[in-house]
Amino acid sequence: MFNFPNNRKLWVGAAGTGILLVAGILAVVSHKNRAAAEAKNHAVKQAVATPKKAATPKAVSVSSKVKETEPTQLVTVPKGTAITATLGQTLASDQNHPGDSFDARLSTPVEIDGKVVIPKGARISGRVVKIKKRELKVALASVVVRGKSYDLETNSIRPSDKSQAKGNTGSTSAANDKKNKNVTTLAAQTQLTFKLAKAITVPVKG
Repeated sequence: MFNFPNNRKLWVGAAGTGILLVAGILAVVSHKNRAAAEAKNHAVKQAVATPKKAATPKAVSVSSKVKETEPTQLVTVPKGTAITATLGQTLASDQNHPGDSFDARLSTPVEIDGKVVIPKGARISGRVVKIKKRELKVALASVVVRGKSYDLETNSIRPSDKSQAKGNTGSTSAANDKKNKNVTTLAAQTQLTFKLAKAITVPVKG
């Protein structure tokens, strides 16, 4: 025979124990969830309180060197100014033709009021003006000043002109020794002095 009152007490006791056990488990779970939530909130607050550092902009190097425009002034070289040039090549009446060009260099600087306006050694170009058996005439065509070419208009001269007094004596002798006396030659390194037929304006360092 079953003792119902005693069994009832046992069932009630077991049920109470189960309820307490479940309550304890729920309490533990609730505590863990609350701790996790608090940790998450704490992390969010720290993230908000500590803003990210802005990226440091890269320094742009600026060159301290500034190109300065060299001051210049324009100077007029008047008509009649002497231009002495040294030929860079040999010219001969039996080889060259009217219109042929040749290279030369300024032998002496051109000065205006004691100031050099065209320096010694400036590049000069010339042209053959006239060719005959015993006649060779040349003139200057341009000069380079400060990297720019300027047109020249000069008188034309020939080897027999008095203006060739500065000519290279050795070169003249070599020309006179030529077997063919009908050939007129202007040897390389011969100096020829011309006169400007028209004034020119050139830039000069201020």
